[in-house]
Amino acid sequence: MGHKANRRQFLKTTAATGLGYWVAGGVQAQESGSANERIAMASVGVDGKGRSDSRDAGANGDMVAICDVDDIKLAAAKRSNPKAKMFNDFRKMLDEMGKSIDAVTVSTPDHCHAPAALMAMRMGKHCFVQKPMTHSIYEARLMAKIAREKGLATQMGNQGTSGDGLRKAAAMMKAGALGTPKEVIVWSNRPIWPQGGDRPAGSPPPEHLKWDLWLGPAPIRPYAPDTYHPFKWRGWWDFGTGALGDMACHTVNMPYMGLDLFNPTSVQAQTSGHNKDSYPKWSIIKFEFPANDWRPAIKFTWMDGGKRPDPEVLDGDTPKGSGCVVIGAKGKLYSSSDYGGITKLYGDVDQSEVQFKKSPGHFREWVNAIKGGEPARSNFPDYAGGLTETILLGNLAVWAAAEGEGPKVEWDPKNLKATNVPGLETIIKPVYREGYTLDA
Repeated sequence: MGHKANRRQFLKTTAATGLGYWVAGGVQAQESGSANERIAMASVGVDGKGRSDSRDAGANGDMVAICDVDDIKLAAAKRSNPKAKMFNDFRKMLDEMGKSIDAVTVSTPDHCHAPAALMAMRMGKHCFVQKPMTHSIYEARLMAKIAREKGLATQMGNQGTSGDGLRKAAAMMKAGALGTPKEVIVWSNRPIWPQGGDRPAGSPPPEHLKWDLWLGPAPIRPYAPDTYHPFKWRGWWDFGTGALGDMACHTVNMPYMGLDLFNPTSVQAQTSGHNKDSYPKWSIIKFEFPANDWRPAIKFTWMDGGKRPDPEVLDGDTPKGSGCVVIGAKGKLYSSSDYGGITKLYGDVDQSEVQFKKSPGHFREWVNAIKGGEPARSNFPDYAGGLTETILLGNLAVWAAAEGEGPKVEWDPKNLKATNVPGLETIIKPVYREGYTLDA
């Protein structure tokens, strides 16, 4: 016990990260300096994005536990992490291994992000959670609160945040390169999975899949082959966050960083219609953000399911795939990358060199923070929580637009309430199934 306490103190106090030095338009962040102490890592979810997250965890620490509800995926991860103990249930893993774990990665379907991360953080574990950080707005606010109270190192897996291209574009906006900002438009080629349909008939789950654990805090429903696990869950309200939740933490990340797009006052959606079980085939969502101390009020439009802006938005160029355009009084900045960066500038944009802090790498930022360095940029309290709240607010409007054109939802960000549209309470704050904990 004494050795463990000393080790935890060591991880908190060693290897502070300095501000670095100016280089090539950015500041190069210095890495933490401890080479002797290894972080005891655990991973919840080891398939899909969990493969790379658990691989990064193992490369930056000692993998002591791995968890997945699919025995086939778990066995594959075990071959890469032979010393790690295997679990199907993250609750059992944390209960049994808690004293041996310093940090946890969570790479599950969206609805299980918060249950796993909240349990880990309440036990004092540092957390890296895939995007979107949570399935609901309330969960994002709560996770940010607990991370701050516990003094934990946290990071959301929206890796574009650490990219030079995104940081440069955001710095240009902050420096006024586009002039007074007016509008943001983002479009996505998602969904790339089926949505907008009815629930299929159920059937027995395969033996290698622990279906009840896969459902986690969500209401019980029968398993259906090639419908939920391992990929198509994103199109279902109980499990995913649709096209918006899948991609906006990437594609909206650049204007969020550059224009402080948090705490919108209203949001309204138009959709293809949906049954409140599966997300619509397409949606157009309009957000309104209030003025702050350096920019006026600004409008933001999100489009998915094949909807794209008119070519005039890009001065005649045809919008393709996914994209983001930020419109200012002097010109426009267009990015065709899911992860931010500048594809093309339009108008009289000031192209003077801007300075921004360079990153040692997205996952490495989190590792450095665990070892006592500065917080990762996309940490829960200061960045990722607000981005997640902003993004998921769009799904309130989508829920209200089940018949196509929805009402404008007036939003009270302080109290997390829609002030004029009833019936959104369980979308804002979910009700967990018995056995899973939201509020302690």
